[in-house]
Amino acid sequence: MACRGEYLLVTTTCPDRENARKIAGLIVEARLAACVQLLPIDSIYTWKGEVCDESEILLLIKSKSVLYDKLQTLIWRNHAYDVPEIIQVPLTGGLPAYMKWIDEVTD
Repeated sequence: MACRGEYLLVTTTCPDRENARKIAGLIVEARLAACVQLLPIDSIYTWKGEVCDESEILLLIKSKSVLYDKLQTLIWRNHAYDVPEIIQVPLTGGLPAYMKWIDEVTD
């Protein structure tokens, strides 16, 4: 099923499970995403001139393009990081029944 930019995957990382679960819960309760998956990861990145090696929680957020601005604002306001990763990836296809479910459970 072609999605024509209607759907997207948003990613963000949190420093711990507590912050990740809080944000995921707020997102789903606000009907800004159909599903948020939390995955433990290791991240190596540069921050303020230093290489950091940290454990984080990656959130995979399945939503719709029309909800992105509200989703970004919610994440930004509830995130523990000063500059959180908030990246949107347009979905170009998917199982029609899954995409329909995203429509049904989001505003």
